[in-house]
Amino acid sequence: MLKKIGLCMLFLSTSALAQDKTIIGPTAEMSVVETQLTYVARIDTGAGNTSLHAFDLDIEGGSAKKMKHNVGKIIHFTTENASGERQRLSAPIVKTSTVTNSQGRETRYMVQLDVGYHGQERKVLVNLRDRSHMDYKLLIGRNWLKGKYIVDVSDKKLIGPVASIHIIETGLMFKTRIDTGAVENSLHAVDLNVANGVDDMDANIGKMLSFTTENEKGVTHRIQAMIVETSLIRNAQGSEIRYMVELTVGEPDQEYKVKVNLRDRSKMSYKLLIGRNWLQGHYLVDVER
Repeated sequence: MLKKIGLCMLFLSTSALAQDKTIIGPTAEMSVVETQLTYVARIDTGAGNTSLHAFDLDIEGGSAKKMKHNVGKIIHFTTENASGERQRLSAPIVKTSTVTNSQGRETRYMVQLDVGYHGQERKVLVNLRDRSHMDYKLLIGRNWLKGKYIVDVSDKKLIGPVASIHIIETGLMFKTRIDTGAVENSLHAVDLNVANGVDDMDANIGKMLSFTTENEKGVTHRIQAMIVETSLIRNAQGSEIRYMVELTVGEPDQEYKVKVNLRDRSKMSYKLLIGRNWLQGHYLVDVER
């Protein structure tokens, strides 16, 4: 009986949240009023800020040596959507934003633009970066979602943008970034060794791989797993191929088998990143939780 009551209360609380916030999928067709263009946007709970494809940046009156000293100046830039439509824009620089990724730290200019569904746009800070190598020229981050949207990559339980996730094979808990912008889960892995491995990564599929992982507390574990496939990952720096293994991943006592790509995340704050292949069919993501 208590279990049934608990389930009812969970259902009611989830329903109440859904009534307060609009559910949005992993992608959406959105407009940026100032550009007069429509974008297919990636909804990305892993990103703090919304990001727009921008190139040919030019600071009116000349750029200062330090980017932060250009705050308040007018920036001119060109944007382009996936259809190849372009628009030249001008906007005051509101602030700069420093983003940390596997390549290090990158500082970007931020401007205020009207972003959202056509006819329902609202002002939000947007960072400008060259997304020419990315599939999505507009990325919707937590600053646009917060307080108004729940991201649904299927329609199940609620989870926040950061969660404690367990990987049974490692015996470790990870403070994990929940990232609807990532197709796959990614686990920190170093000292990879393929048994009887060859240079051709695809030829190693089916072989046993050993690697060392580590959580954010510095606790390490050596794992052996079979390579089930390789994955081509594209980002702003180009593309890379990663091995994928199957691991048992989830909230404690709710783990299930899922494919995970392996990469050196030593420079990243989160040693485990949860992508859509784990979320799909199981979770809603609420960036305010």
